[in-house]
Amino acid sequence: MGGFAIATFLVALFAIILIHEAGHYLVARAYGFRVLEYFVGFGPRIWSFRRGEIEYGLKAIPAGGYVKIAGMNPFQNDVPTGDEGRAYGAKPRWQRALVILAGPLSHFLVAGIIFSVLLWTTGEIDRTTRSVVSSVPATVGGQPSPAALAGILPGDEIVRLGDLDHPTVSQIGPYVATRRGEAIPVQVLRDGHVVDLTIVPVVLDPGTERESVRLGIELGPVPLGLLASIRGGFADVGRYSVASVRQIGHAFGPQGIARVATLLFTNAPRNTDDVSSLVGVSQQVGAIGSRGEWAAFLWVFAYVTLFVGIVNLIPLPPFDGGHLAVLAFEKLRGRSVDMRRLVPVSAAVMLLLGFFVISTAILDVVKRVPVGP
Repeated sequence: MGGFAIATFLVALFAIILIHEAGHYLVARAYGFRVLEYFVGFGPRIWSFRRGEIEYGLKAIPAGGYVKIAGMNPFQNDVPTGDEGRAYGAKPRWQRALVILAGPLSHFLVAGIIFSVLLWTTGEIDRTTRSVVSSVPATVGGQPSPAALAGILPGDEIVRLGDLDHPTVSQIGPYVATRRGEAIPVQVLRDGHVVDLTIVPVVLDPGTERESVRLGIELGPVPLGLLASIRGGFADVGRYSVASVRQIGHAFGPQGIARVATLLFTNAPRNTDDVSSLVGVSQQVGAIGSRGEWAAFLWVFAYVTLFVGIVNLIPLPPFDGGHLAVLAFEKLRGRSVDMRRLVPVSAAVMLLLGFFVISTAILDVVKRVPVGP
């Protein structure tokens, strides 16, 4: 299952790249830009066809795709005669900005949809207000499970625990911790009927730092309603966007660069919060898939999709954010920028990015990030 999960993840990432390019393509067509090509892959042309004025096709290297707009490459005079008014540079800056922005925004949209679907179908424990039992193990820490002895079953909803009415997931742990060895009356909702039970918590590792009081149940998330899922899914986009910006700033800052160098040239072990390449993420996805945790698989895919979209908005060429920054600078300056003069900046950015991609890929092979059991 791990190999299947990795293959599915890579195919899905490839699809996201195509959706990204479709964003550029659709907005460019909507505003009458002269689109020359829409290709899947790079390198030598394998197959293509022309529909109207646009050539569509497949190239040999399946590393993404691209949309070619007339006049966008400063080193090519590729504007067909008579289409000068439809060239990239001839269009208003706000239209050019929308064409550029459409690609990264597609990542936010796809991530929001996936997060919303996950909340609607499986829920999330942090948003769960109902305490529904997902599993009841037979033993806890080598002792019989109090929940199993009490007769609690998977699917039961705890509607009362002691003097707690409809306790939430976050309330149960602290409440039980103060009632070790006590017989606690509990009511569960089962098949539409309230069932009265009694449970006696068990103490694990008494007298040690790991001491805990347990009921022997696992509480699972409860799916949200459709509108709540949509609100929560797109709220997650905002929340994880902030986290991604912080991660990017850390990774490409002095500490992040120093950390990668330390890992490369010393015996220092990897940590779970170290930067990973696509190789490392695929390893984590494979581990998740091998455990059959497909909701977690989709969450990782949505987060990676969002992360890539945010990286594309970095205000440096050749990223989409760099093109937006140039358009903003042109607006303030009142005249166009010669994109050929920005080639050294693009080269430096790609050099730094290449260093990170290659270095982290090497580390992901020789020093894998811990991915849990």
